[in-house]
Amino acid sequence: MSNGIKQTVNRTFKSSVFVMLFSDAAEALKLYNAVNGTNYKDPEELEINTLDNAIYMGIKNDVSFVIDSRLSLYEHQSTYSPNLPLRFLMYVADLYSSMTRQKDLYSEKVVKLPPPKFLIFYNGEKPRAEREVLRLSDAYQVREEQPSLELEAVMLNINPGNNPELLKVCKTLGDYAEYVERVRRYAGEMNLPEAVERAITECIQEGILADFLERNRAEVKKVSLYEYDAERHMRQIKEDGIEEGRNTLLKELIEKKRKKGLSVEEIAEILEADLETVRTLIEERN
Repeated sequence: MSNGIKQTVNRTFKSSVFVMLFSDAAEALKLYNAVNGTNYKDPEELEINTLDNAIYMGIKNDVSFVIDSRLSLYEHQSTYSPNLPLRFLMYVADLYSSMTRQKDLYSEKVVKLPPPKFLIFYNGEKPRAEREVLRLSDAYQVREEQPSLELEAVMLNINPGNNPELLKVCKTLGDYAEYVERVRRYAGEMNLPEAVERAITECIQEGILADFLERNRAEVKKVSLYEYDAERHMRQIKEDGIEEGRNTLLKELIEKKRKKGLSVEEIAEILEADLETVRTLIEERN
């Protein structure tokens, strides 16, 4: 197995192991073949055109390329977001702008474009369907039967037990999914740097992304630590937001009961809330 990754795209920072792997034309071609049931052999036929440092609110385009006059945009996600179609729209607009920079868009001749295909590879901890279709129109404030502008993105779950045939056909994707799963599992048993180090060592020993991990061990470790910490941070923000919302609602209910002259004990009983929590929220209100 050969996963020695060459640098084919000029990016100042690889935001994820997924990007490190599939920024290589040969690996991107294997993934394209696996997804589309094609059998292209020559990586030279594939032109990677991932946007260099394309940032919108800190979001970067992962991997995009053209082969057979078709444009593919691939994103990896460890946290589900319903805004992915909107982000894809921004990416493809920038790519088309770049492709047509030397074209006369005001001429009577049609400016030809490669048709796009949008794919998301999801391996977050929260359960999702094996395959989902996300649509830009779902974000519209007003529903329309036939929206003038639509964008459909297919999200494929690559967690264990999902899309096994895809992970088998594209071994690099399957190995990547296995590596991520091990990091997460070991992170529940030891500190994160040790978990990443153990996952890397085991994968090399077992032939899972072996060449790639041996060649890029230091960078993979750095990127994995960043990626996992970012994922954990986003999850914590969401959990904190949910908890804050619950406390806000509870405070409002407590205030209504207090206006009726009920005691702290009576309020706690009625709301089925912890007595000390009710006392604390009342003190914060005062």
